[in-house]
Amino acid sequence: QPQLVESGGALVQSGGSLRLPCAAVGFTLDYYVIGWFRQAPGKEREGVSCISSSGGYTDYAGSVEGRFTISRDNAKDTVYLQKNSLKPEDTDNYYCAAVHEDSTVQNMCVRTRLLYDYWGQGTQVTVSS
Repeated sequence: QPQLVESGGALVQSGGSLRLPCAAVGFTLDYYVIGWFRQAPGKEREGVSCISSSGGYTDYAGSVEGRFTISRDNAKDTVYLQKNSLKPEDTDNYYCAAVHEDSTVQNMCVRTRLLYDYWGQGTQVTVSS
């Protein structure tokens, strides 16, 4: 069973930055589309960003576009979410997820939660005002 491990969550001040790694354990990420999601207690998990298996296609939620950047280093089996200009409303638990590229549209990604098969345990990001 593929496993994903997120890290990098922390308490930061508004305007600060964080980088969240998502590491694959026990498998290679080369052929997987990766998504980052966020969830607050009592709310639906929503897609923040995603990246195609090659890294050539990325997508962002409107609320984070221009502030967050997703990237991947397949040699390290790790995907990163760089978060800049953080706002208090970015406070959430952040999860990464994976789906094999054969189960999706080639060279693309989508931020649809139900599409993804494997999930990490999440990492908490808290932004203070």
